[in-house]
Amino acid sequence: MKAKKIKVLVVGCGNMGASHARAYHKIEEFAIVGLVSRSPESREKLSLELGSLPMFSDFENALKMTQPDVVSINTYPDTHAAYVRKSLQAGAHVFVEKPLATTLEEASSLIKLALQENKKLVIGYILRVHPAWKKFKELAQTLGKPLVMRMNLNQQSSGTQWNTHKELMKSVSPIVDCGVHYTDMMCLMTQAKPITVSAIGARLSEEISPNMYNYGQLQIRFDDDSVGWYEAGWGPMISESAFFIKDVFGPKGSVSMTNKSQEKSQNIEGHTKTEGIKIHHSVLDSKGEFAFSDEFIYTNDEPNHDELCFLEQEFLLKTITTNIDLTDHMNSVLESMKIVFAADQSHKLGKTIMLNTN
Repeated sequence: MKAKKIKVLVVGCGNMGASHARAYHKIEEFAIVGLVSRSPESREKLSLELGSLPMFSDFENALKMTQPDVVSINTYPDTHAAYVRKSLQAGAHVFVEKPLATTLEEASSLIKLALQENKKLVIGYILRVHPAWKKFKELAQTLGKPLVMRMNLNQQSSGTQWNTHKELMKSVSPIVDCGVHYTDMMCLMTQAKPITVSAIGARLSEEISPNMYNYGQLQIRFDDDSVGWYEAGWGPMISESAFFIKDVFGPKGSVSMTNKSQEKSQNIEGHTKTEGIKIHHSVLDSKGEFAFSDEFIYTNDEPNHDELCFLEQEFLLKTITTNIDLTDHMNSVLESMKIVFAADQSHKLGKTIMLNTN
């Protein structure tokens, strides 16, 4: 007897939604029962690509009509909380792109609801499934303490990419949107508690709200004396000279991701693509020179963006079929959100924010 397919409703048919939909389409245990988007063009294009799938313009109608087992939410951040809540209340498991919500209070209440309803809530932290990032994290943990972590993701954007960034900035700043990925990695690398966050920012365009900024930089201090820095900027004025910095050093040396592929920063493939990881040892010989040569791990065979989304959906499938406890996953999401929202507050108030003081 054939196993019953897990019905998936895909909400949002843009770049992320399309990549996740392709993953569901490839994984035998899933069956897409509907595509939802504001734009007819995006859902029609995706439906045609995947074999004439049912299409909807209204989320609530689609949820009622398809009665899915899983809802995959890949829309703008300001819709996430409402869609997640309605999906969980309808009895569906949820995959949602980051951020889970636009406030900590909303995120906490959604996690409580998922636990109450006994449903899986997986948040799209794509770096957690990335083989090179897994290795990067492991190597960083061999460098001793404290760690110094330097990361950024600046994106020079124009045309449709700049329009997307302006839409995103109606609800989140650059250091909040992608910052959750990198602050999450810093927490995993240190296995320590963040205790203070400071941030600065600048509004470099009249096309965005006076209350929003399209460049930001945050600094974190951890309770093991580790420190982290993250920078993000969006827009046509952003420099591309240093958009890919992923670098960690400690007493024993350093590990650095390299990307010499010359990808443009508005190409999403370049956001996760790496050439390799450089390992440097700090040990000196009797002459005061380096005792060991630098090492290099090539990562040429790493997955592309669609393949990373496939790995995320394989994880979702495993959580459902083997009933994985996602408490740690959800708590980690909250921790990274605390950091980036504190950074947002720090920028607005012009002062350092204390964390984990209870």
